Amino acid sequence: MAPKKSAAKKTVTVEQIGSPIRRPSEQRATLIGLGLNKMHRRRTLEDTPSVRGMIATVQHLVRVVDGA
Repeated sequence: MAPKKSAAKKTVTVEQIGSPIRRPSEQRATLIGLGLNKMHRRRTLEDTPSVRGMIATVQHLVRVVDGA
């Protein structure tokens, strides 16, 4: 049986636009989980339901730059 060809993974790029100062520790941890820790940093992540949920949790601190 031939191996399946994997389709190109969808990605989403997020940028941190808000500071985690004076935010609950859960929100700080979510930003770290997304790979963000300083203002205006961008990360390109795989577009999965768990990543989308993390973005929704801190939607006031991040901006989706590209949802290709």
